[in-house]
Amino acid sequence: MSEDRELDDVLDLISDEYARSILAETSVEPMSAKRLSDRCDASLPTIYRRIERLKQHELIEEQTRVDPDGGHHKVFSATLSSVSIELEDGAYEARIERTERAPALDADDTADRLTYMWENL
Repeated sequence: MSEDRELDDVLDLISDEYARSILAETSVEPMSAKRLSDRCDASLPTIYRRIERLKQHELIEEQTRVDPDGGHHKVFSATLSSVSIELEDGAYEARIERTERAPALDADDTADRLTYMWENL
């Protein structure tokens, strides 16, 4: 995807009230879709549609959390750090910055998880 097309798509996406709310809420702490539905005052289908679009543009990531009772659920965290647009000499320069994402690791790969955490302190 070209940078111009990606920028157009991202600007279109973040012009959406629900997408912005999801990004704002998940920039504070990871949240489940149900909690986002409550916090953003939106239906679950609306939240899931926006989450899918945000994931397509790598503005949000999905993680699986293990519950104390042995179950699990998905939570979402914003990866968008900033969008900037500069106009200089008749040309636009735009940047989309994302936070560094943790590598996908198997749940049993504790050593790799600890190494990643240690290196990113």
